[in-house]
Amino acid sequence: MRKQLSTRFRSTKPASHRLPPKALSPTAVASSPSSSSSSSSLTPGRGGRRSRCPKSEWCVYLILSSRLNRSYVGVTTNFVRRLKQHNGEIKGGAKAASAGRPWSLACIIRGFVDRSEACRFESMWKSISRKMSRKKKEENPVNPVLQHREAALNRVKTEFDCSCLGIEWQSPALN
Repeated sequence: MRKQLSTRFRSTKPASHRLPPKALSPTAVASSPSSSSSSSSLTPGRGGRRSRCPKSEWCVYLILSSRLNRSYVGVTTNFVRRLKQHNGEIKGGAKAASAGRPWSLACIIRGFVDRSEACRFESMWKSISRKMSRKKKEENPVNPVLQHREAALNRVKTEFDCSCLGIEWQSPALN
């Protein structure tokens, strides 16, 4: 049996086998708008994030080059391994970070629900950092790259719910 695709263009295709409708999973039923019990355990403005902070391995990090006036922002579940990769001690690491070796940790942000949330935060931090104007060198007695990234992070905090995130600065200038 053939099915007509359109009345204007009389092409046909074989009739597809129809699958039965998907059964609702218990999680889909709990998150449906008609369920009143799920709305009380969710925090508004977080897209359904639970009110208590879940533990996750994902973190966003900021590293600074010891040789050049550069910084790098990335996402990982194992920062120690990732830093070794950036510094060339083990295989891997971002190509963009190879020129600034050796790298040292400036800031690490932990507590993301999943990789997707960590990547959104990283992307927002990088985007805001690129768009912000840089201050003149005379005004900045501290590392200007670090101050620029901190200012961008402060702007990200206004647009992103950071209530469950732990932000640790490793640089003594910005603690």
